[in-house]
Amino acid sequence: MKTEINESKIFKVSRRDFLKSTSMSMSGLLLGLSFSCSDTSKKLTGNPDFVFSPSLFISLNGNGDVTLIAHRSEMGTGIRTSLPLVMADEMEADWSRVKVVQAVGDEKYGDQNTDGSYSVRMFFTPLRKAGATVRLLLEQAAAKEWGVDVSECKAQNHEVVHTSGKSLGFGYLAEKAAALPIPEESKITLKSPKDFKYISKQSSIVDLKAIVTGKAKFGFDNNHLPNTKIAVIKRNPEPGAGLKSFKADKAMEVPGVIKIFTLDPPGFPTTLNKPLGGVVVVAENTWAALEGRKALDVTWNKGTNADYNSHTYNGDMLQRAKTKGKVRRENGQVESALKNAKKVIEVDYMVPLLSHAPMETPCALAHVHDNVCEVWAPVQDPQGARKALAEALKLDPKAVTVNVTLLGGAFGRKSKPDFVVEAALISKTMGTPVKILWTREDDIQHDFYHFPAAQHLKVGIDENSKVTSWLHRSVFPPIDGTSDSKAKEASGAELSMGMIDMPYAIDNVCCETQQATVKTRIGWLRSVANIHHAYAVGCTLDEVAHARGVDPIQNTLDLLGSDRSIDFSALTSEFWNYGEKLEDFPWSTARFRKVIETAKEKSNWGKTLPKGSGQGFAAHRSFLTYVACVVEVTVDANNKIRIPKVDYVVDCGIPVNPERIKAQFEGGAAFAASLALKSEITVTGGAVQQSNFHNYQVARMTDAPFETAVHLIESNEKPTGVGEPPVPPLIPALCNAIFAATGKRIRQLPVRLA
Repeated sequence: MKTEINESKIFKVSRRDFLKSTSMSMSGLLLGLSFSCSDTSKKLTGNPDFVFSPSLFISLNGNGDVTLIAHRSEMGTGIRTSLPLVMADEMEADWSRVKVVQAVGDEKYGDQNTDGSYSVRMFFTPLRKAGATVRLLLEQAAAKEWGVDVSECKAQNHEVVHTSGKSLGFGYLAEKAAALPIPEESKITLKSPKDFKYISKQSSIVDLKAIVTGKAKFGFDNNHLPNTKIAVIKRNPEPGAGLKSFKADKAMEVPGVIKIFTLDPPGFPTTLNKPLGGVVVVAENTWAALEGRKALDVTWNKGTNADYNSHTYNGDMLQRAKTKGKVRRENGQVESALKNAKKVIEVDYMVPLLSHAPMETPCALAHVHDNVCEVWAPVQDPQGARKALAEALKLDPKAVTVNVTLLGGAFGRKSKPDFVVEAALISKTMGTPVKILWTREDDIQHDFYHFPAAQHLKVGIDENSKVTSWLHRSVFPPIDGTSDSKAKEASGAELSMGMIDMPYAIDNVCCETQQATVKTRIGWLRSVANIHHAYAVGCTLDEVAHARGVDPIQNTLDLLGSDRSIDFSALTSEFWNYGEKLEDFPWSTARFRKVIETAKEKSNWGKTLPKGSGQGFAAHRSFLTYVACVVEVTVDANNKIRIPKVDYVVDCGIPVNPERIKAQFEGGAAFAASLALKSEITVTGGAVQQSNFHNYQVARMTDAPFETAVHLIESNEKPTGVGEPPVPPLIPALCNAIFAATGKRIRQLPVRLA
């Protein structure tokens, strides 16, 4: 056995070969290890200058230190920790020896759009294979070193141990592993779940210390480039409409203001990537930029949505929801079943425009020079930002580098790179680094809002108290309308978020839609169309329960029917399973039933409560995760609503990082409470009326749930996302609890009891 290694070399791994061996074509995984070696008596390390790259996502140096690439954006979900944990677990790496590095936006990493709650679902298995491949390479290297069969060697806790008890460290083995061919995929064995060291165990996020000590770098913290200028923009209150004229004399008199110029408006629809345009103020500091903007005298043009009034628009949607629309799913004969019903429940539900309102507003630092562009920004989709920047600047994408910072909240807003493009265009004009700032007012008034939605439902019940018919009409403008003026029909994907995938065993079902025209910028907000569909369905079920004289949870279980996998594609050609095949992620009523029954048990459902208190229940499957929720509320004589307790029961398959799942549901409960109790965007004359948290309110500490208990179902099913699933069921559960406490039905958000 060698005691010292004096040479190092780069092991050339074919990306194609590794892709073959790990089936990582979807995620773009490459192996790439780096090893260095030095002599120690325990042979733990090797050459410190050697770099072995068995994976694009994994490297290991001769000191034994492991570097793992996080290619997803961290916005509070803990994904910068969860996916590296998966690799480390399969590698048998010591987590204390692991360093996580954030990837720049680059196609070589595969999909980087951190959206849609699919990061864990998409990358769990591929990254396990990557880690397992490295583990096998290290075991093979040790076997060769000892002249034994590899079956006698086992990696554990950052070293490979022989059955005799002798061991070699990962650092020592690195260079030797680099000289080996990548194993065939058939040789790769994933761990049994019972052997997981980090997966499904409690783990703190890698950014925790930096965040709690104030050292973490968010988008707003980037001030590292010399001569950086600060920019703000005065935008037309009507999205997409242009500028008629402006006077900059007074603004230029503000000390520190450097330059004032215009960015062209995109017209309407605005698209998802282009800036809104407006009058740009560039200054030496933030104060000067904001004061300069205040001093501008601007006259705006009126656009095609100058007559947009959200109150009128929403009322029109609600009226049209009551008339027959385009059939999107139909089973049985709903009309005749409703005519023959002994009792018909007919209800309307309305959700207003909603803003993302992340605590960190959009911002970006850009430096465009010498036909290259580099930005630092809190973006969910760095590849999308890179593409948008290249198009706006007319550069080769290879000349654009997008550095991803930590995100101070996003909820879907920062998947759109308009603010990053703003920074780059201004930097190009100025010839200096520029940081664009969006104030809270900018953010509230120029968001990509969650669309308003009107819902109309009719449910028929026969003389035997059986639910015989279900008619659901949903009217809302499609997100595609932000880019395409012809898009007026909700997509199948949007309707598969809680409407056409309604799972209850009812003989006669009809789901219909009406067209709706986009009047402002709209986009994805945490849980998307599940928000209004779960609200309407969950509250209607509660009304059905009371009409039947049945406990609400028992009513839901009754309607769910026998345990089965539902093939929604046989019921409607428009069904969308969040991009996954049903055979891989079946719609299982057994799993749905289990979360419901567990919620009943864990929440002590039906317990005696004082006057003015109530429990409400709802359950919903979204993003392939099953969630049941029980909310307890109190309502005082002044109609002040408080939420003492929320119980969630969650089946998300293998719970990869339980601590982060619980955190996601705690945050999701507060987010959903905001949407239900506080939040509403209104528009008059095409302009948003709200401007800050004084009139676009979110839940304060006294409004948010006092206690959120999260109960995870033990499972070996494929893991699914948890970022968005907390939101949909809480809203109807909350409204049903308010009904239990007060007798008042909440059919329009935000909740108004007075």
